[in-house]
Amino acid sequence: MALRSGLDAKILIIGCGISGIGAAQKLIKHGFRNVVQTGRLGKSNPEIGANWIHGPSQENPVFRLACYYQLLDKEAMSEQNQSVDIGGHPPFVPNCFTSSGRKVDPEMLGPAMELYTMVLGKCQEFYSSGGEPLPSVGEFLKKETLRVAREEWKVDQGTMELRLALLTTLLKIECSVSGTHTMNDVGLGAFGMYKSLPGLDCTFPRGYEGLIQHMMNELPKDIVLYNKPVKCIHWKSTHNQPISKGRICPVTVECINGETFEADHVIVTIPLGYLKMHQHTLLSPHLPLNKSHAIQRMGFGTNNKIFLEFEQPFWDEDCEIIFLLWEDESYLVDVVSDVQMAWTRKLTGFTVLKPTERFGHILCGWIAGHESEYMETLSEYEVLYSVTQLIRRFTVAPKRLLRSQWFHDPYTCGSYSYVAKGCSGYDIDTIAEPLPLAGSNAEPLQVLFAGEATHRYFFSTVHGALITGWREADRLISHYTPLSGVITSKL
Repeated sequence: MALRSGLDAKILIIGCGISGIGAAQKLIKHGFRNVVQTGRLGKSNPEIGANWIHGPSQENPVFRLACYYQLLDKEAMSEQNQSVDIGGHPPFVPNCFTSSGRKVDPEMLGPAMELYTMVLGKCQEFYSSGGEPLPSVGEFLKKETLRVAREEWKVDQGTMELRLALLTTLLKIECSVSGTHTMNDVGLGAFGMYKSLPGLDCTFPRGYEGLIQHMMNELPKDIVLYNKPVKCIHWKSTHNQPISKGRICPVTVECINGETFEADHVIVTIPLGYLKMHQHTLLSPHLPLNKSHAIQRMGFGTNNKIFLEFEQPFWDEDCEIIFLLWEDESYLVDVVSDVQMAWTRKLTGFTVLKPTERFGHILCGWIAGHESEYMETLSEYEVLYSVTQLIRRFTVAPKRLLRSQWFHDPYTCGSYSYVAKGCSGYDIDTIAEPLPLAGSNAEPLQVLFAGEATHRYFFSTVHGALITGWREADRLISHYTPLSGVITSKL
């Protein structure tokens, strides 16, 4: 039931990522006047975070916005590109190098790639069929690929070992795709819950930052407050102070610097990693136990990028991804035995940045898990030295390096979410449920939750984050319906 005119409701959005910006945009366009958003200033590097538009088709709101702002090239926007269904795994043209310095013919390794794709597809089927035989994706992948390989590949020992080495490399890369330390932590039964959209993954020619800037430009200039880290959200009328016109707001947001902001509603769009680390101090009173437990059960890992620049390319002109194959490694192991001494062994996949005219000769290496977190503790010189030694073993040395450090960023504490063992879609729904919970006598919709980890099917994606921001804005819009003076949304 509407309590008063929604246009006068005071709404505070915590977080200035695409989820928070999307929520603010929609509320402003629907006539809400008192929307305030918190953000933080700082140097950012293009594509140090999100890289692709996954599933660039009309079903993807990020793609639609990119087209609306004219940020993509003609090929990415073509109907042909939108109609390709890749099932979430782009068909990159590979180059493969071994730890003994050999370049391997991709055709010889083709059966390994086909087997891996087939078994990964089987992993996704258990969500709808049930009866998963093992708890985790990693356990099933390892067991099933080894079984099929030994039964069906009638090849010499050398070829067998190289194919198994590629399977190991692909398993490590899957850790980066899922944002987890090991695929043994990813629940098999819920793995197929993630939905991929049609379209051949594409990038922004000028980076994701262009999309954020266009969205920010549509917001009123004075609604974003920078450098206001939040200490605690006091909700359920436990920390109220009177504001203008004698009205009392049910929520007070306390900042680290001592400032406070009153609000009728707060939309929390911060990463799940931050919630995991600070949930017991971020809200007062504490989160209900079911929500707290769901936050802890849900997986949230680290996936970092290491950019390497070379004087000249050692890869083929049509190459899109480079695989490093360790010939001396145990079969199908996606973690290293000694993180400090061998963390670079988790760095097994490199995408080629294109076009060359824009980037030069640059590779983007992907590394996930505790190995990735350890890499963040090293100096840039130590990382460059270690990676140079690695690449020299396989090919040639880079001349320059740039890396991301998402685990040690105090406001992210990692990269993105995954559905861990023992977790289900109900946990995601529980995390997304507003406070106070249904059935309470307190003022409704005091604290709302958005962000990629609150979307049941598009977790870990930018479009999932955007959709959830819109979802919570729509929740408030519906709460105050009918509104007077509603502005038609263009989103």
